[in-house]
Amino acid sequence: MMMQMLEAGGLPILTDRLRAADESNPQGYYELERVKELDKNGDTSWLREARGSTVKIIAYLLAFLPESLNYKVVFMHRDLDEILASQAKMLAARGESTNTEDQAMRRFFEDHLARSERLLTGRACFDVLQVGYADILGAPAREAERVSAFLGGRPGFRDPLGIGVRLDPSRAASAVEPSLYRNRSPSI
Repeated sequence: MMMQMLEAGGLPILTDRLRAADESNPQGYYELERVKELDKNGDTSWLREARGSTVKIIAYLLAFLPESLNYKVVFMHRDLDEILASQAKMLAARGESTNTEDQAMRRFFEDHLARSERLLTGRACFDVLQVGYADILGAPAREAERVSAFLGGRPGFRDPLGIGVRLDPSRAASAVEPSLYRNRSPSI
């Protein structure tokens, strides 16, 4: 959802679109295969070319980014029950299953999230904005304004990314599709 917002708001998106949209993610995945290789081959040469672009990177792979560059990270949070339900549905749709029980998977995600938070606060190369998935769905305009301000998109601000493009919060907010919020936590 965030990648859709950033694209609609006018930011350049770096994706190879190799992973097609499907039932689990009808708007597409916005992935880049080179990102998935960060922990395997250590090739980060493409990052300098990516300067000024928006790149989707899962939390686990943030640890493999070189500290010699600076990164603006919009860190998305989602209720763990929703993540687990979404993953179970996606695996079932692909005819796959997991033998991992929900509680074990929940502990894994909680530990992973804590490690990611420590990494993001412990490395000076990361400038981070925390954004809640449910918060965006509840108030897309407000959250798009927060993201725009974080990225330096307020009128009169210099262009910190050096790309000559600022996020248009109203266009970014218009990309939010509440109908795609299908795996809600029972508490929401």
